[in-house]
Amino acid sequence: MHVSPAHVDDLVGKLMDSDSPPTCLVADSFSTWGSAIAWKYGLVNVSFWTQPAIVFMLYYHLDLLKKNGHYGSKVLRKDTIDYIPGVALIEPRDLTSFLQETNTSTVMHRLIEKAFKDAKNADLIIMNTEEELEPGPISALKEKHPTYAIGPIFPSHFTIRAVEMNLWSESDCTCWLDGKPPGSVLYASFGSFAHSNKEDIETIANGLLLSGISFIWVLRPDIVSSKVKDFLPNGFQENVGNKGLVVPWCKQNVVLSHSAVGGFLTHCGWNSILESIWVGLPLICFPLVGDQTTNRKLVVDDWKIGIDLCKGKLVSSDEVSERIKLLMCGETSNELRKNGIKLRKKLENALGRNGTSQMNFDKFVEDVKDRIERRNKKF
Repeated sequence: MHVSPAHVDDLVGKLMDSDSPPTCLVADSFSTWGSAIAWKYGLVNVSFWTQPAIVFMLYYHLDLLKKNGHYGSKVLRKDTIDYIPGVALIEPRDLTSFLQETNTSTVMHRLIEKAFKDAKNADLIIMNTEEELEPGPISALKEKHPTYAIGPIFPSHFTIRAVEMNLWSESDCTCWLDGKPPGSVLYASFGSFAHSNKEDIETIANGLLLSGISFIWVLRPDIVSSKVKDFLPNGFQENVGNKGLVVPWCKQNVVLSHSAVGGFLTHCGWNSILESIWVGLPLICFPLVGDQTTNRKLVVDDWKIGIDLCKGKLVSSDEVSERIKLLMCGETSNELRKNGIKLRKKLENALGRNGTSQMNFDKFVEDVKDRIERRNKKF
């Protein structure tokens, strides 16, 4: 965050003197330096939002949350929020974790407020979501700002990855999965940066054992912290045997698309949710930080393609075991899968030649070109 702005500024400055100078800058909405560089060099400023549209709308309307006492107060209101444009109803517990904190003077809170001050002044906004997934928030934002839902953004040939960019060495789980029956394996991963605690990791580990369900569990070396390396129960690996595979990292898209995998225990990262929908897998939700609490609402309450691992704090390994079995077997599992298939169809249609995401992307390109032409005429 401290090095990138200077490097990008220097690069853009040099490119401006080239035969083919840039005309547009697309930057992550949280990269607040992006807008400053775009304005400095007279570039079309595009804010790229990589989380759900509902989360964007919550941050976009921080002023309304403050005014109504749901954000930025020492004592936050607990009643239902019904005044955010495009968001029908949302409970305070389903706001992002940062919006639920009473101390809003942290670096992260200042970053959010600065990012959305800049986003409101961006020329265009593109989003990694799809209109039929989130019609309300996207429609409401379009009334205020040129907005284009162009997601999901990942390779159409889902198991192919052209460039590897991971912090940990990846384990190839394919051979192990090949020996398992279709739909019999639970995949568990809590993403690349969120942290849990030792107690919860142990509870989940014992719950996995009790469930009797085969699993692949991605446990980063720093899942608890960089200082805590021994976070699994004593004897866990020996007790698991060939029933489970614990790895520091893996090619998630390859694992999710394998026929042996039948469910996903997830932290509710947005990319993980989109990938799960794409392959039709139901989810068990264990949100940890940031947008993940709001994403959980979409998965469980709105789309009904997943269940909660717990209500609030984890209680026991027995509870974890029962939730895993509920996801992987029986009528609830079947209903979740049916709903998932419907959502996948929406994503497939959106990415088709005449789909909403493809048309939105084409319109985005046209509008960028139009803005460039209009700016050139001024000079």
